[in-house]
Amino acid sequence: MKRKINYPSWIPTLLVTIAIYVLVAIGARFGWITPWVYGVIQTVALTAISALGLNLIYGFNGQFSLGHIGFYAIGAYCSALITKDFLINWSGTRIGPLAWVIAGIVGVVVTLIVSFKLRLGSLRKRLAAGLSNYLKPYEAWLVVALISMVLIAAVAALGVAVAWGLQRTLAFIFDHTLLAAPQQAVEGIVFLLALLSGATLAALVAYVVGLPLLRLGSDYFGIATLGFAIMVYTALQSSDMVIPTMKGARGMVEIPFWTTWAWVLGGLAVVVIVMRNLIYSSYGRAIIAVREDEIAAKTMGIDVVQAKTIAFTFGGFFAGLAGGFYAHLYKFLVPSNFDFIKGFDPLIIIVFGGLGSMTGTILASALYIGVTEGFRVALPQGFEAWRFVIFPIILVLTMLLRKQGLLGTNEWGWLRAPAPPAAKPAAAVEPGVRELAVGRGEGK
Repeated sequence: MKRKINYPSWIPTLLVTIAIYVLVAIGARFGWITPWVYGVIQTVALTAISALGLNLIYGFNGQFSLGHIGFYAIGAYCSALITKDFLINWSGTRIGPLAWVIAGIVGVVVTLIVSFKLRLGSLRKRLAAGLSNYLKPYEAWLVVALISMVLIAAVAALGVAVAWGLQRTLAFIFDHTLLAAPQQAVEGIVFLLALLSGATLAALVAYVVGLPLLRLGSDYFGIATLGFAIMVYTALQSSDMVIPTMKGARGMVEIPFWTTWAWVLGGLAVVVIVMRNLIYSSYGRAIIAVREDEIAAKTMGIDVVQAKTIAFTFGGFFAGLAGGFYAHLYKFLVPSNFDFIKGFDPLIIIVFGGLGSMTGTILASALYIGVTEGFRVALPQGFEAWRFVIFPIILVLTMLLRKQGLLGTNEWGWLRAPAPPAAKPAAAVEPGVRELAVGRGEGK
């Protein structure tokens, strides 16, 4: 009888991914697929990245978020400002925005870390309790407020000083090293740094916004995040008053066309790997436990706020990364592409594919973009908007016939949960040791 060989599940998944990449790359290279279809395929990949982020927040963690499009917009505009400056030098220094964004992120992180180390909330309570023995209540409150303001100003000043010093250092390093490299290599490095900077900024904003909002219930959390998305959209409408090159409601132009099939598929692969390993880690199990029963999870000792914050922050990072790819694929950004109506697209995708399914999200992204963009061409001229009627009908029928979505919580291939390790057989006991144990009465 032949012994069955079990291959690791990641091997078929890797082979399928490589086959998809090669087919699309060859098809675009030899003209077997049109530039329009090539762009649609890339849109599918970047949409899947964004939808995976929302699925982590809503599908795996159970937090009903309507502000995902805000993080998408932050990543898009931040990365576009960096690469546009490198291309046309709008700020006066080709790497000025890149240095400032990185330094600003580090400065905010330092400020948050110092604030948490000082524990300002508990410090205020201790001060108030100590001063209450010597001062009247309103006098103690006034002294505590003044001390708190001084501490906050000192911490903020520390963050600003760190950001300013780091910006000067990075500007010097980039000027003397990065810009001296070959042009093609520099473009790739700048693009990578721009994508990571935009995604990290989106994640940082998600973390800061999530600190107060994640304590709300699911419905209230959804309304609050919707308000955040509207705030971002409104700010983008008037962004030219702060940064003229963003052009506000008129739309930002002259963004380099740097998104390629290799970049976007590589980004999707990295996101899937990170998300898969996160979900099946101890943090991922805590995230899912909060979705199943928040009270029971808290009773079992799970830090519910931490689990929600991790999911929300990673979701914001994925959305910011997708936004960066979007900006450099279409070379034009206008705030109307990031209004709250567009924010329902990833929500539709994750519900259609299955809440809590990474595979379902990727398949649903392909179907959603394929159907909506396909009907744009297939429908008669003047009826293109009807594609937004046809797909909702498909979605309604799916919800009626299969409420859990296409795949429910099922996964395919390497995305399945890893099997638990097989129990090791008991070690063989040497005869002499066994006889000694039996003689002592331990082997009975």
